[in-house]
Amino acid sequence: MKLSKIKELLPTLQNVEFQLENGTFVPEYFHVTEIGIVTKHFIDCGGTIRNEKAVNFQLWNADDFEHRLKPAKLLHIINLSEEKLGIEDSEIEVEYQNDTIGKYDLDFNGEVFILKNKKTACLANEACGTPQEKFKTLPTESNNSCCTPESGCC
Repeated sequence: MKLSKIKELLPTLQNVEFQLENGTFVPEYFHVTEIGIVTKHFIDCGGTIRNEKAVNFQLWNADDFEHRLKPAKLLHIINLSEEKLGIEDSEIEVEYQNDTIGKYDLDFNGEVFILKNKKTACLANEACGTPQEKFKTLPTESNNSCCTPESGCC
């Protein structure tokens, strides 16, 4: 979800609620402790240099059980972030600590925001020489990773 979409949705909501894909809700007393720009400048295993940019929201739970973030307040925080940081209309990435800090894509199901699990992927499939169906399974002892020393992609 892009930043412009959440700004469009917030005025239509009574409450701001986040739910993980497994159905678990982020406790209603969460705080948005950060909104920022995250940039990633990297090289993939095929040698292509890439740049990614996302708007990052950090959700945090405190022992502040009476806290409730209202849509207008979150919209104000977003607008302030855009003004002060020069944030552009980019995809939103949400950080939320469950067992460990997780990064999630953001979606909306018509009622609540959904924290969608992110997945890793090889961005240079053609350089690895591994058939596409192999990328759907995790490597095992008998199914080696696509990036072997002989493949030229690592």
